[in-house]
Amino acid sequence: IKIFCYNGGGGEGSGLDRLLPTVSTGLSPRKRTTSQCKSEPPLLRTSKRTIYTAGRPPWYNEHGAQSKEAFVIGLCGGSASGKTTVARKIIEALDVPWVVLLSMDSFYKVLSKDEQNLAADNNYNFDHPDAFDFDLLTHTLRKLKLGKSVKIPVYDFTTHGRQKEWKTVYGASVVIFEGIMSFADKELLQLLDMKIFVDTDSDIRLVRRLRRDITERGRDIGGVIKQYNKYVKPAFDQYIEPTMRLADIVVPRGGGNMVAIDLIVQHVHSQLEEVNTLPVKMAALASAHQAQPLPQTLSVLESTPQVRGMHTIIRNKETSRDEFIFYSKRLMRLLIERALSFLPSQSHTVQTPQGEDYEGRSFDGKRVTGVSILRAGETMEPALRAVCKDVRIGKILIQTNQDTGEPELHYLRLPREIGEDHVILMDCTVSTGAAAMMAVRVLLDHDVQEDKILLVSLLMAEMGVHSVAYAFPQVQIITTAVDKEVNDLFHIIPGIGNFGDRYFGTDAPPDWSDDEMDEPSY
Repeated sequence: IKIFCYNGGGGEGSGLDRLLPTVSTGLSPRKRTTSQCKSEPPLLRTSKRTIYTAGRPPWYNEHGAQSKEAFVIGLCGGSASGKTTVARKIIEALDVPWVVLLSMDSFYKVLSKDEQNLAADNNYNFDHPDAFDFDLLTHTLRKLKLGKSVKIPVYDFTTHGRQKEWKTVYGASVVIFEGIMSFADKELLQLLDMKIFVDTDSDIRLVRRLRRDITERGRDIGGVIKQYNKYVKPAFDQYIEPTMRLADIVVPRGGGNMVAIDLIVQHVHSQLEEVNTLPVKMAALASAHQAQPLPQTLSVLESTPQVRGMHTIIRNKETSRDEFIFYSKRLMRLLIERALSFLPSQSHTVQTPQGEDYEGRSFDGKRVTGVSILRAGETMEPALRAVCKDVRIGKILIQTNQDTGEPELHYLRLPREIGEDHVILMDCTVSTGAAAMMAVRVLLDHDVQEDKILLVSLLMAEMGVHSVAYAFPQVQIITTAVDKEVNDLFHIIPGIGNFGDRYFGTDAPPDWSDDEMDEPSY
């Protein structure tokens, strides 16, 4: 078992310069990586565990700025050399929770009618640099490296074209990008933190290609051999094999070389320890804005006797579950109605049934969309639906990693074209602000304008208010009350308890019975 290590510095002045096309990024998942816009599970299953390929950790610090870049591994090698197998084994051995596996296959150019006819007759060269959309590829990869969400084309090898629906993919701690031309573009090479070449015997690659193209892509054996001799083998000799000298590591025999994979994993771990520092520390959030006045973007519901009385009831630990739900819903309705007053409006004249003009107001925007941070934020949806007719609803699931204390995105389902909307982001309580900040960042990734986001919450801690407002100064924050303190467990003091548990009856005291609860309506 051998591993050939190169310094990766060579490449200038080589014959490869002529095949380095334009600029841009791109990453594309194979079938085993999934889109967060789909209902399919965002999983990559290995022999030992499941990796959440569509999820991601936060990409900001307490100042709202980018805190780290993804570590990008480039995998190059001939067709059917075992690049994907090597990638999967690296992912399994790395044991990091957030990984994106992307394939160059998704970035084939859209073929013209004549080119499609040539492809159907096995006379189109898919193994040439000109067959790939390097502009889109480098643009996409650059965004992923920065932790941005990207849309990836889905290529259909049976029709030789892109499907109508593209997949949405999010950044991760590690991005693995594999393809036959992974090292063929100068701009692309600059985005790779580690370059690996998978070197597999040509006879083995031919056998694998025959099996794959016949069983998975519906080709006949004669056509596969014709294409291999005419295009695949010459392309490997001319374009792919010479890029081996650009690799940091060459892995003979592909996925079967566990010694090579173990050494790669050790190196990546050491790099991640250096690069992936600066997570959002709750202590930093807690101390960043002590003794500062509350921001102007905060609006607190007037503390009328009615509001104060409802808070007295829902904060009381002795309050029964049905009363907790009833008075929480009343507060939510008032809160949502308060939030609507911050939406832009314009003068609008209508004629009354008496034939007289009335100078009124109307919403000055395209749409209003509600997005709930699961699970507690979901309880605010009925109040929003009650006052906004035909409102669209999206959902985000953010959970705290018990090892790092960081929020992590596990699920996302947003309406189409949400970037054009005013968004009411709903969460019942905001303590440190970390989850709310991540939810805002997700909305920004989907092109929602910061000044069109309204964060609404029944109860917030001053720490959370400051954190959100400092990171995103254009986000309007609306709440019914702000408590001053957060304890060592980052629970709001005096607080309201765990809102989700109290509302849904999970982990509830013995006297809270689901049987005795009949949820009242407004």
